[in-house]
Amino acid sequence: MPWKSSVITLILTLFLFSCTTATTQIPPQKSNITSATRVVSLSSLAADIILQLDKSKLVGITGTSLFKNDSKFENIPRVSEGQSPPNLEKIVSLKPDLVIGTTGFSDVPMQKLKQLGIPTLSTQINSWKSLEELTKTLAQAIDVDPQPLLNRYKTLLPNNPTQNPSTLVLVSRQPILTPNKNSWAGDLVARFGAKNIAAELQGNSPIGGYVTLSAEKVLESNPEVLIVVNAEPTLLDSLKKEPFWQKLQATKNNRVYVFDYYGLVNPGSLNAIEKASEQLNKALLVK
Repeated sequence: MPWKSSVITLILTLFLFSCTTATTQIPPQKSNITSATRVVSLSSLAADIILQLDKSKLVGITGTSLFKNDSKFENIPRVSEGQSPPNLEKIVSLKPDLVIGTTGFSDVPMQKLKQLGIPTLSTQINSWKSLEELTKTLAQAIDVDPQPLLNRYKTLLPNNPTQNPSTLVLVSRQPILTPNKNSWAGDLVARFGAKNIAAELQGNSPIGGYVTLSAEKVLESNPEVLIVVNAEPTLLDSLKKEPFWQKLQATKNNRVYVFDYYGLVNPGSLNAIEKASEQLNKALLVK
């Protein structure tokens, strides 16, 4: 199936923030850095984690809509805006002893910073376990205790989910794209007891952790729960025009839920993860 221009941006974004095509989950790069006191983060999630661990260590962040109206970040210098490359001169002027980036997204600026002798750390999140490992790595780098934050994470997950509805997560229509178990979204819905229909599927999608489905496959799987991610503004309306839509038990039983892109597809920030967890709790654990 040809890749439509309407989802090129989505596909590129998913590629940059998703796991690789390997079936094993890749943890964040291990760091031998300790006692860093001036940290610049090109990753919104890593910036949020550092802020929660010790705000005084965070001297520069990436520009993102996630922090636009968050007072906790308002006085921290931005080193980039939107999808624009980070300003290397500004980063250097902040005299960081550690710069954190995202694998696949900030490889080029990170390499240039390394050449300048600035310590760097590349991170990648594709599971809850990798979130915990990243938190431990960052805590070690700035010499603080990660346990309070790890304890906070535990409060976001159900202890023993008793329901396991068959679930399908849709992030685009042309092509119909869904996460398997090797993605942040796939791992997260599984932790809330969902039987992700696409968990074990593999395909030729260029996006690690995601597979494409035919309309026939969606109808055949007939999920009890449908989760639609609003990465495309009109995705839900577009899906409703598909012939299979009204035939699905999730549609018939009014179990269709709309989620933000941040939190479920791209973890983005701790606040976004918390919101996604709250929504999953309502969608999957409440009859």
